[in-house]
Amino acid sequence: MAGQRSRLQEDVRFRVLRLLHDNPELSQRELAEAVGISNGSAHYLLSALVDKGLIKLGNFTAAADKRRYAYILTPHGIAEKAAITRRFLERKLREYEAVKAEIEALRGELDDTAPARDRSGA
Repeated sequence: MAGQRSRLQEDVRFRVLRLLHDNPELSQRELAEAVGISNGSAHYLLSALVDKGLIKLGNFTAAADKRRYAYILTPHGIAEKAAITRRFLERKLREYEAVKAEIEALRGELDDTAPARDRSGA
């Protein structure tokens, strides 16, 4: 269970870093909504990413509300995003291959039962 939880947490970190890389001006609320987490979780995660040196806060000068921040990936954050992306992609490819094999097995089962139904007159 802990392994699944850590994968889910890494997936959330991956999505957050990816979103911030493309849109550093996202608010915590917008980020939480885009990732599907609570506002509190977004705040906690962003604080942790700042503490780890993966992102830094910058003033979002284009905003009318000067209290808004831009969440900018640091060089360390960009490297971590690349590493997480690689792990995410490898895991998703394994999942894809497993699902593809399961689909083929199910198709084989259906093919095996189809002639029996045809012979019974159904």
